[in-house]
Amino acid sequence: MCARRADSLTETRLMSLVDSVRKVIVPIHKEGYVFIAIGLVATIVLANLWSPFGWIGAIITVWICYFFRDPVRVTPQREGLVISPADGRISQIASALPPPELELPAEPMTRVSIFMNVFDCHVNRAPVPGRIAKIAYTPGLFLNAELDKASDDNERNALAIETSSGIVGVVQIAGLIARRIVPFVKQGDTLATGERFGLIRFGSRVDVYLPAHVVPLVGEGQTAIAGETVLADMSGNEPVARSFRDI
Repeated sequence: MCARRADSLTETRLMSLVDSVRKVIVPIHKEGYVFIAIGLVATIVLANLWSPFGWIGAIITVWICYFFRDPVRVTPQREGLVISPADGRISQIASALPPPELELPAEPMTRVSIFMNVFDCHVNRAPVPGRIAKIAYTPGLFLNAELDKASDDNERNALAIETSSGIVGVVQIAGLIARRIVPFVKQGDTLATGERFGLIRFGSRVDVYLPAHVVPLVGEGQTAIAGETVLADMSGNEPVARSFRDI
């Protein structure tokens, strides 16, 4: 009887330990598994050649794990809210024409650009709930994603999402290092706010196009968190844009 209780107590403690480890370790997206495996193999090979090379390989492999992390996010749920689709810095807020491939009216929209460096999480999330009316992939260059002309010249994947408050455009833009935009959705799919819709490998940018009358609730230089930071309220009536300073 005592042995059973001891075994049960040990099992309970083990499960508690495993649960604690799961909560501490951030999940890794499956898109990163191949790269992590390559990193591990390269680390072993390099370590056999010269041990310092092995340490370099190990550091790079750890960075790959960090890059492909896919943390759990708590997304605000209220009609009209526009949530950041990417982790990164708000690099620009401007009035701009939407990408022609989305076939939206050729009228200026409010564009909020979020720049992701190689240390940001690159899993992208839907900024609004709605149906994907259009998806258009456009091949292009790989200029620095912070440049304004990257919106027109770089490789990109654009989505037009129909919502009850209007159409929102979301454009994934490849950057200087990025060489692959990985979509998780297709045209006609319905997305929930915060749902994962794609990933960009190794440094890039995401542009969000809002109806011209919508006032952003973020400022240039502010850090955004995908699935959590509120970019705008399409149902609100903000008199002026809030101002922020980069700390």
